Amino acid sequence: MTPNDRKINALRARIPTFSCVVGCHDCCGPVTASSEEMARLPVKTEAEHDRALSELSCPHLGARGCEVYAERPLICRLFGTTPSLPCPNGKRPVYMIDTRTEQEIHAFLASTRQVLV
Repeated sequence: MTPNDRKINALRARIPTFSCVVGCHDCCGPVTASSEEMARLPVKTEAEHDRALSELSCPHLGARGCEVYAERPLICRLFGTTPSLPCPNGKRPVYMIDTRTEQEIHAFLASTRQVLV
């Protein structure tokens, strides 16, 4: 396990969770993720990526929602947990993410090579 993989795991553990609206994918759009996060996701074809991008969607969004929910990137995990990325349906955890953790996540994202999911 690389240092970045350990960092990702540590940051994930500090992001609060909540239940999304079943079937919602309002926050599932084109995002970037680190190479380490991408390595955890199933490989999609160029055609699948192109189709998702043309729809301003995510190639891992399926008929029943996120197909990689357990391994979704940090940026996806932030949606709904911070005032800067609110859930469009008003869902949220009991306690929002603490400022320090959010800053650490953004610093990590800024320090790693990001690729389009």
